[in-house]
Amino acid sequence: MKNFKYLFYLLAVTVLSVSCENDGGTSVIPLNDGAVPNMTKSATTDAFFNLIRLNNGENVSVSFNAEVAQGTPASADIIGIYNTADGNTYSATLFSDVSLPQDFTISISDLVSAFAELSTSDDIKVGDALTLSARFTMADGTVLNILNDDGSSGTGANIRTTVLFTTVITYPVSCPSDLAGEYSAITNGDNTDGQPPAVDLAYDVTITDQGGGIYTISDFPAGAYILWYTVYGLTFEQEGTFTDVCGAISATFADAWGQDVPATGTVNENGTITLTWSNPWGDFATTILTKK
Repeated sequence: MKNFKYLFYLLAVTVLSVSCENDGGTSVIPLNDGAVPNMTKSATTDAFFNLIRLNNGENVSVSFNAEVAQGTPASADIIGIYNTADGNTYSATLFSDVSLPQDFTISISDLVSAFAELSTSDDIKVGDALTLSARFTMADGTVLNILNDDGSSGTGANIRTTVLFTTVITYPVSCPSDLAGEYSAITNGDNTDGQPPAVDLAYDVTITDQGGGIYTISDFPAGAYILWYTVYGLTFEQEGTFTDVCGAISATFADAWGQDVPATGTVNENGTITLTWSNPWGDFATTILTKK
């Protein structure tokens, strides 16, 4: 197990050090002859569909800007992918043949009109999410889908992860959330490598608000990976992203071994946050975060 983890760590570092337009995926949009959008949430409207306001009968809306980040498309559409908390995925064209850059506003009524699967606003539930992007048609007739109809990505990883532009934005159906700040963490957990268990491991983390109930945490294992895997050269923090939906925390963190680490948690009545995760190796931990 130790050798496997060391090998995975070396492979992860190697992969991160290499960058190319074709990342080996099945659907890659080359930047030299394609086009990609830059999507930006408006700073003057909510970054999520406010469930409390919706339940009070308001026609909640969100606003965003779309522009062409690179390329020269002949035409553009704004498309939406609606994911329900039950696991269903719906797709729709929200705005057709638009000129970019342009500001857009979408209300709950607009969603019900655009998605045939949504009959009324009562079908909008907590945990649902609307993901937005652009679809471009090039001069030669080639259609470039940033998002496929099933919600999967139509681009390579380099386009999805670049810091130069944002190709998709997501508006969850959620409640107001205010978790940003500095936290003291206490972690208890164990590993499969014979390293000392984490017993009331104290660590400090920072939670940063990304809008719409989405946050980054400066080190999702809260020091546990560093405690266990310094022997393999893992001495750095691993940032992760999580979502708060009306007090329910969910996340899939990517660790230094290249694994997806599912996590769940709660925002407790006393203001603390409980976060629990278990990775594919069998390492696990529960962290209690207390705001300073």
